[in-house]
Amino acid sequence: MARLPATRSVALMVLMVWLPACASAQPAPPAASAPLRAPPTRPAAAPAQLWPVTRLRGTDCVSVRDIAERFGLKAAWSRPELAMTLSDKSGVRFTFETRQRDFYFDGLRIFLGEPPLLEKDTLWLTKLDVIKLIAPLFRPVEHLALLPAAPRTIVLDPGHGGSDPGKENQTVGAQEKTLTLDVALRLKKLLEAQGWRVVMTRTTDTKLAAEQALDLQRRADVANKAKADLFLSIHFNSVERDAARVTGVETYTMAPQFMLSTASDQPDEMTRVAFPGNRQDYANLLLGAELHRALLAGLKTPDRGFKRGRLAVLRFIECPGALVECGYLSSNAEARRLVTPEFRQKIAEGLAAGLQGYAATLAALQPKPAPSAVTPTPAPTSR
Repeated sequence: MARLPATRSVALMVLMVWLPACASAQPAPPAASAPLRAPPTRPAAAPAQLWPVTRLRGTDCVSVRDIAERFGLKAAWSRPELAMTLSDKSGVRFTFETRQRDFYFDGLRIFLGEPPLLEKDTLWLTKLDVIKLIAPLFRPVEHLALLPAAPRTIVLDPGHGGSDPGKENQTVGAQEKTLTLDVALRLKKLLEAQGWRVVMTRTTDTKLAAEQALDLQRRADVANKAKADLFLSIHFNSVERDAARVTGVETYTMAPQFMLSTASDQPDEMTRVAFPGNRQDYANLLLGAELHRALLAGLKTPDRGFKRGRLAVLRFIECPGALVECGYLSSNAEARRLVTPEFRQKIAEGLAAGLQGYAATLAALQPKPAPSAVTPTPAPTSR
């Protein structure tokens, strides 16, 4: 047989390495003139290029009906050409609405990078939202190769401190820096009782640096130096408009590279940057969802949404992390609840439940070890 040129031989071998398992019975490829590197290990999830993509208005998009088909869900209009649901035997799992960035997954309010588009009797999501949000949220096991082990060490970051009071409510006499530290210390006790190792960015009314940018960087530095498995920054929010009406909790995790932050409708200079915090995009997603759901359940408070942002304390951490806004000090009614020790204990318990839920989810996703073979003991023989 004539010998193939080296370039054609290598190409043939690459093709055969990537053939599906059903073709594994074919003869092995001939030896190449140079060793081939094995293909990289990938998660079981369908790679982005395997989603059926359509270019709409300058963006690669995936049909909601194709998402439903991939996950064995039933797609239906709940309001024609406005809102679409994806359901299974458990009920409605997803609800998407035209031109609305927030959607609902199992009743939890979550924000997309971009709103769905209406086209050809269906809604369309950006490919980035599908591969970085919808797919790993619904099928985290398919992304197991990109998820860390269950956490043991967490860094708790009480926001603000010292000369930086954070948000304030002068009517009630509440300062964010005092509330965040109190909640973090309560949470520390709960987690340590459950076997966690807890590191605090501060335990007193101090700042980590006089300059705000350096103060925020040092909070991330604490997590990186401790080789933490998780980072949680605790805050309280405030608004100027409709202050009396705006209440509830919201949760933030790092926005994936190229995805718009929830507060933005246009990319900025950071949108294209791959920050250290983006190395844990899939874990960030699971962490944020578990925290947000547990806080809502424990506090019985309005759902302000699970959102994405490039917040300073999240950009440079090397572990999964989240920032929670546990209430609104701009609402006098909510502030009066927040200054009570009982309610702050409920916040700490909700956060602990969310962290435990995240750890349990990661543990449950791990493959179960195969049962060891046991040699049966022969029955005794009578003599």
